[in-house]
Amino acid sequence: MEVHIRNMVCDRCVRSVKQIFHQACIPVKDIQLGVVITVNDLTTQQVQHLKEALQAEGFEWMDNQKVKLVEQIRQKIIQLVQSGELDEMKDNLSAYLSSALLKDYHYLSQLFSSIENTTIEQFFILQKIEKVKEWLAHDEYTVSEIAFKLGYSSVAHLSAQFKKMTGFTPSQFKEHYRPPLDKVSNL
Repeated sequence: MEVHIRNMVCDRCVRSVKQIFHQACIPVKDIQLGVVITVNDLTTQQVQHLKEALQAEGFEWMDNQKVKLVEQIRQKIIQLVQSGELDEMKDNLSAYLSSALLKDYHYLSQLFSSIENTTIEQFFILQKIEKVKEWLAHDEYTVSEIAFKLGYSSVAHLSAQFKKMTGFTPSQFKEHYRPPLDKVSNL
């Protein structure tokens, strides 16, 4: 059985959802961002238990086909940004999504906006900005390398978009970033 789950956005989410299914004694064949494939069909009682357990952890069981499609759009964008290889993307985002989901982009765009109250493009930009923050905080790449990896036309374009979304330039963000308390070592 294929189960679609909303709000799975990272590997930690996958581990958390896997643990929920394990605790419910439901064998899983495969698990990826947004989708769990169980070995067997689920009973009504198992479905109800999973819905409650998932909700308690900030996830949502998705029944509606349109909501599932919107989650697939979200997951495709998140995977694309997390790969950090937007510089290698041959199509623009609309062509990529249309091809990946086998749907007309205009339909995908309208559906996404109606359910998420934001555009696909805005969601894409937010995901890229979050990736920029992550790379800046961990000092993994220069701003120039980040701009290239995330498919920006220039460092200036990345910097302008970053400032518009966060209120900081990438340099200011890096200066003011403080690691989380659990990452600070005791002296």
